[in-house]
Amino acid sequence: MVFAFGDSIMKGIVTDSKQICDGTIKYVISDNAFMSRVGESCGSMIRNLSRFGSTILGGLNNLDRHLREIHPGDKVVLEFGGNDCNFDWKAVAADPEGKHEPAVTLERFHSLYVQMIERVRSVGAEPVLLSLPALLPGRFLDFVSQGLDRQRILRWLGNDVNMISNWHEQYNLEIFKLGAQYNVKVVDISTVFLEQRGLEAYYCIDGMHPNERGHALIAEAVLHSGLA
Repeated sequence: MVFAFGDSIMKGIVTDSKQICDGTIKYVISDNAFMSRVGESCGSMIRNLSRFGSTILGGLNNLDRHLREIHPGDKVVLEFGGNDCNFDWKAVAADPEGKHEPAVTLERFHSLYVQMIERVRSVGAEPVLLSLPALLPGRFLDFVSQGLDRQRILRWLGNDVNMISNWHEQYNLEIFKLGAQYNVKVVDISTVFLEQRGLEAYYCIDGMHPNERGHALIAEAVLHSGLA
C-alpha cells in the first residue's frame, strides 16, 4: 500500500480554465493528477490523504490521525514545502520595508519533516520524499498581488522577481539535504520541469500549480524512480 501526504500538488489540484473570470481563479481536482496516473500505471493501491493548502505542520497532524492505518512494508510519500515557504503577501504589500516571516521557517520546516520521517519509520513503513516543481516567479507574483500593490511587493523583493523562486528553491534543497542526512529516498520531480523548453506550458495560470501536462511530467519521474 502507498500512502500520500502532501499539499495541493499531491492532491492533484489544477485551475479550472472555464471558471476564470474577473481575476478570480477556481480550482478542481484533476482526474489526471500524477498520483492517479502512477496508480493506474502500476496497479498499486494508493491512498491520497493530501490536503489543499497544507503546510508541513498540517501534514504532521494529518499523518498522526492516520498513523494506525499504516503498516510495516507500506510506503508513505511526503510532499511539502510550497505552502511553507509562502508569505502573507497582503502584509508584505502593506509594509514593504518590514521584516516578514514565511508560513514555516526553514529551520522549523526541517525539524517538522524529521518528525514526519521518524513517525513513518516508527510503524515499520518507508518514507519517500518528493522534491518541489519549480515556480514561475513572474506569473506567481501576478497571482499573489491581485488586489494588492504589485510594485510594493516587488520592492520588498529587492526589485528582483527571481527572489521568489530563489527562496522557494531553498526549501527544495532542504528536502534533498533531509534525504541525504536521514537516508530517505527523494524522488526528483524538479529536474523534469527545469529541462523543459517553454516551461510555462506545464503550469496553471497561478504560476505554482502544474497543469495536467505538468502532472504527466511528475508521473513520469515518479514511475522512473520505481516508487510503485
